[in-house]
Amino acid sequence: MIISVLAVSLAVLSCRNSPGKSEGFVLADVDSLSASVNPGADAMEEIYRNFSSPLEIANLFQVTGVPFSPAYLAKSLNANEKTTSFQKALYLGILGADLGYLNMYQKTGTSVELLSSVKKIADGLNVGQFFDFETIKRISLNKSNLDSLLFLSVDSYSRMDEYLRKNNRSQLSSIMIVGVWIEAQYFATQVMKQYPGNLLRERIGEQKYFLEDLIRIINPYCVNDEEFSIVCNYLRDIASKYENVKISYSKGDPSAREKDGVLVITQNDSSNVDMTDQQLAEIIDMTDYVRNKLIAN
Repeated sequence: MIISVLAVSLAVLSCRNSPGKSEGFVLADVDSLSASVNPGADAMEEIYRNFSSPLEIANLFQVTGVPFSPAYLAKSLNANEKTTSFQKALYLGILGADLGYLNMYQKTGTSVELLSSVKKIADGLNVGQFFDFETIKRISLNKSNLDSLLFLSVDSYSRMDEYLRKNNRSQLSSIMIVGVWIEAQYFATQVMKQYPGNLLRERIGEQKYFLEDLIRIINPYCVNDEEFSIVCNYLRDIASKYENVKISYSKGDPSAREKDGVLVITQNDSSNVDMTDQQLAEIIDMTDYVRNKLIAN
């Protein structure tokens, strides 16, 4: 699911093209891309399993005392503009991360305009029937039940994503994941600039391997469509800043505890991110550049 996580969690590929070049590309609406380039359900499921959530990131902000900031939101996106299917899917992912961020900070009364944008874009992709706009809007305006609001938001996105993947439109599902990831990565890196902390630093460093998987998933589409190629190059640019970041893992002993009468086993593995201040600064700057280029378009 794309947002049952709502989430944040490269090999830098050898063929690198400038975003400004279009020679050699077959220009086509992304909905018409051949199913033969579909990376496959197993690869997509692996991405979802490793996808950590904007909800988790927003919760981390709250736990560490980071205040809400509307400056992080993608306010420049206009759902009324004529856009391609690719752009709609990308924007749907970006706005989904924004919605999760607003909801986690209980800024539900200010999310109605964003909800309307999500609904318009979802309708434009013919998946609006899966977005429970009226119920989510009512709960948001009443500020009545955060748990229900989060569940409905997550469930709506998950159903849209599942429909796209089951109806030979996995390319749109994959670019929606890119939108969610880049926006959540932007949140994390912007907060890191203002409120640096070791836990958030680790989370940002750990994105190296998820980014590798994300590029692997969308790469088959990049040779057939210019819009995909531009985003692929942007992601590779971010990945290049991760190239010398080192991540090591250590196994921990499992622990057991009882919860609601059920024995829960937790595997206590840990990771260590070796990332210099210079590497982190370059990741932050490149993420900022890429995200703002995407929402400017």
